[in-house]
Amino acid sequence: MSETVAVTGAAGFIGRWVVAELLDRRHTVYGLDNFSNGSERNIKEFRDNDRFHIYEGDVRSREDVSRLFGHDVDACIHLAAEIDVQESLEDPEAHFEANVVGTQNVLEACREDNTRLGLVGTCMVYDMVDSETGISEEHSTKPASPYAGSKLAAEDMAEGYYHGYDLPITILRPFNTYGPYQKTGMAGGVVSIFTSRDIRGEPLKIFGDGAQTRDLLYATDCAQFIVEGTFSDETVGEVINAGTGADVSINELAELIATDGTDITHVEHHHPQSEVRKLLCDPTKANDVLDWEAEVTLEEGISRLRTWLHESEEVAK
Repeated sequence: MSETVAVTGAAGFIGRWVVAELLDRRHTVYGLDNFSNGSERNIKEFRDNDRFHIYEGDVRSREDVSRLFGHDVDACIHLAAEIDVQESLEDPEAHFEANVVGTQNVLEACREDNTRLGLVGTCMVYDMVDSETGISEEHSTKPASPYAGSKLAAEDMAEGYYHGYDLPITILRPFNTYGPYQKTGMAGGVVSIFTSRDIRGEPLKIFGDGAQTRDLLYATDCAQFIVEGTFSDETVGEVINAGTGADVSINELAELIATDGTDITHVEHHHPQSEVRKLLCDPTKANDVLDWEAEVTLEEGISRLRTWLHESEEVAK
């Protein structure tokens, strides 16, 4: 059944893949983005699709959010956010305004028509202690930055709307996502940065000892999780994690990506206080409730990303 879906942050990296997944499922999409982090490049291929519409606007503006919801929206996927840990330590107010006030505006818009909401959170809200079995939804939270704190506050407000107004809300926490359209500069993800540098013949720089690990989720798997989690009746009122259930050290990742002639170097960590030593998802709940599991292996994901980078203008920039 075709639905009309509002997507905030639609021109961002994950937002772009969520839009693609929704359009593939024949839904109509109304997007909102202020293009501070997202880009026109990310949504260029959707511009000729008559089921895709996007507004330039900001979730911090109630007027902009109201305009987005002025299309008899069946569901909303809320991705718009400030997402930089280090920037949040330097400018916590910006993260509060975007992530807390912005989410409040989206919640109010959803409440007007009892609109289903998929709130996309982050694994950074968890207490980052080593967990060999992976981080489940029952794991304790301990935000270690204003970014993580603002995202957890947004989730808490959403839970308040679920319990207080019976608003159909699902909180979705994907782990480290990578793939085409992700930034390859310092604000990008480690897979995209390493792959881009390898293509250019530049050394792969590992911050610290490289023993830190990540659970790396490919973009299409992440988008499918977000869409399925948003529309599932079984997940309403729930928090759901998404990851592969396997982690890889940054040292191992560099070895996997580096081709002949590419050097791997270790440098002093520029922001050691923002580093997480181990990130491993326990995706059991998503498997059980959504029948979802990550399908793209790390090797296959890197291969797809490398092909896309070769074909795009990203490396040349």
